[in-house]
Amino acid sequence: MPTIQVPDEIPLKLEDGFDRIRREFTLPGDFPGAVLDEAAWVARVPRLDAEDMTDVPFVTIDPPGSMDLDQALHLERLRAGYRVWYAIADVGAFVRPGGVIDTEARSRGETLYMPAGKVPLHPKVLSEDAASLLPGALRPAVVWRIDLDADGRTVGADVQRALVRSRERYDYDYVQAVIDTGTADGVLELLAEIGRLRLALERERGGVTLPTPDQEIVAADGGYRLEFRLPLPAEAWNAQISLLTGMAAASMMLDAEIGILRVLPPPQPGDLAKVRRVAQALDVPWPEGAGYGAVVHDLDPKKAQQAAFLHESRVLLRGAGYVAFDGAPPRLAEHAAVAAPYAHVTAPLRRLVDRYATEVCLAIGAGEPIPSDVRAALAVLPDLMSASGRRAGAVDRACVDLVEAFLLRDRIGQAFEAVVIDVDERRGGGQVQLVDPAVIARCDGPLPLGEQVTVRLARADPATREVRFTLAT
Repeated sequence: MPTIQVPDEIPLKLEDGFDRIRREFTLPGDFPGAVLDEAAWVARVPRLDAEDMTDVPFVTIDPPGSMDLDQALHLERLRAGYRVWYAIADVGAFVRPGGVIDTEARSRGETLYMPAGKVPLHPKVLSEDAASLLPGALRPAVVWRIDLDADGRTVGADVQRALVRSRERYDYDYVQAVIDTGTADGVLELLAEIGRLRLALERERGGVTLPTPDQEIVAADGGYRLEFRLPLPAEAWNAQISLLTGMAAASMMLDAEIGILRVLPPPQPGDLAKVRRVAQALDVPWPEGAGYGAVVHDLDPKKAQQAAFLHESRVLLRGAGYVAFDGAPPRLAEHAAVAAPYAHVTAPLRRLVDRYATEVCLAIGAGEPIPSDVRAALAVLPDLMSASGRRAGAVDRACVDLVEAFLLRDRIGQAFEAVVIDVDERRGGGQVQLVDPAVIARCDGPLPLGEQVTVRLARADPATREVRFTLAT
């Protein structure tokens, strides 16, 4: 792989830059021996006192190559609606609160995904084997049964431990292809049907799904490239099943007056007024009485002005966190983007809080007391998860910045076509989004928000991970 030069002339490979990020953010390394030993043992002796649901033909839908499979689903059409079966990896069947695996998981918080490898929450013997809902394998799971009416609204939900066996592992491209070609049947046909109903209900209640592309680092030809990728409709439909389950969990915990929620405060009036002004300046229609979610629902991020508005309006979705309660429900109990109470319960292999929230729901569903060790952990989880979330975001941004600088390092002085997606009114300049390569970076000069411009690369330093442009004249 080609090398880059840092200021002191020490050659540095891109992988060395990722290693530096690991050190800079003090990311965990290999699991301690005691954790690996306990994981190897519990992988052989999980708790299996659960109902046999191996007759339910669950399937998983994940990115290609995924091994840490948290969720499997089965969908049924009822006489007056639908039934959603959602199996979640039962990490609690292996990991006990207060054990060495749990202690290590608390220090990690969540799995971090980096181009050169992930930093997992749990040892692979659990997350990619014994606890993962791999096809054909008998696995302990937490199974949600959620009944919907003909419009997709929830009419009932319950949860219990069960033994399951997933039948198939699909990826999003395959699911989208069979739906687009009209060859989908059974669960995949219903996924599209229920997903569309749930998206319509999200829009009706004022929820928000931003139609923005993800900036992704993709392995290619022995190295990496950057690309902007819009999620497929199948990904949105699948996400709606997860959101549906999280909303059912939140409702259950609020009714029982104990649990932990994922919350997002409503937009501040000043921020909302600013975003409305941006919409007006960029000719983005905002009908009288329409909420933010309805405005962004049909926008096209490939159009320069709409891409700029979507970027600027993300300020309305900042400030998400967790709130635990044991007694009266919290003052802030809703997630503004979901437009309903919501809880994280569907990714316990990759996120610590999901295991604890699931144990709360299982106890409520069974009419049993919340386990004392679970109850005690609720108070510390919001801070643990907030810290791990900040670290995950910073690491992701650092990795993207590094790859951006690496890809552009030999192109100083070259001109690029870009779209102005942010203007810094206080300091001047702002951010531009290049058409090719898929880079978002700082640009100096008087920038016209939402317009296409030509910019010139002034700096691309992999050592500092800085990329900077100037407006071409």
